[in-house]
Amino acid sequence: MTLQSPQLVTALLNQTICQDLFAALPHLPDSWVDLLIIDPPYNRHKDFNGTAFNQLSPSAYEDWLASWLSQLVRLLKPTASAYICCDWQSSNAVYKVFEQYFIVQNRITWEREKGRGAKSNWKNASEDVWFGTVSDQYVFNLEAVKLKRRVVAPYRDDKGQPKDWQETGQGRFRVTHPSNIWTDISVPFWSMPENTDHPTQKPEKLIAKLILASSQVGSVVLDPFLGAGTTSVVAKKLDRQYVGIEKEPLYCCLAEKRLALAERDRTIQGYAGGYFWERNTLSAQKQFSDPLD
Repeated sequence: MTLQSPQLVTALLNQTICQDLFAALPHLPDSWVDLLIIDPPYNRHKDFNGTAFNQLSPSAYEDWLASWLSQLVRLLKPTASAYICCDWQSSNAVYKVFEQYFIVQNRITWEREKGRGAKSNWKNASEDVWFGTVSDQYVFNLEAVKLKRRVVAPYRDDKGQPKDWQETGQGRFRVTHPSNIWTDISVPFWSMPENTDHPTQKPEKLIAKLILASSQVGSVVLDPFLGAGTTSVVAKKLDRQYVGIEKEPLYCCLAEKRLALAERDRTIQGYAGGYFWERNTLSAQKQFSDPLD
């Protein structure tokens, strides 16, 4: 859909808006979004299906960020949270703008196991996600985002019982609190069902952590740079309501196709049985068929 006039919230829910963000913003109502997830173009040269984003000076990039972030704030409820993605080169600029509109709660750094090797520098294999809130009253569901890890050193108490870990048919695992360093994310690759041709697609598992931590069932999740639809797809799989804005028709089509597939397949790779699992634990996860079990 495209927006030509002011819209009621009910008309927007669970829709993909195929439109430039600046054209859509004037038609969106105030105070209806519970969670804002933003994955904007990073400050580097990148081609998005024939539409190029060209690298800007740091100050010009900050101005560009502020030009739309300032307009998104009015859409949020007083209890809303926001996450914005960036890389090491754009992280400082993103923080400087983000802190003007949100109470910054944390910076998440996640490991991208892909990435080109470098001969005269460290391999670039991480990205940041800044976490902020509109106020000091916000949702954070700790129990929903715990991580299940293998036990390497299975300590036992003086009675011989497992200490803070469980023995299962699939191995020994410990449930741990989430930190702001994530090493359990797999970037979508060709054999994963979620993979598309979008050049900067985020993993469903990454977005699932943000949605589960910072929203409730039925909450409204907005992504103003939807791309191939990951945020909307994950929101649907996790029983949230979603709105995505994306100006490239091809990516909107990919998003709609993935949303249709999510009707019958709600699995999220790396999330099962109510826990996020570290990499290479697929056999242990297979016992759980539904991510909401």
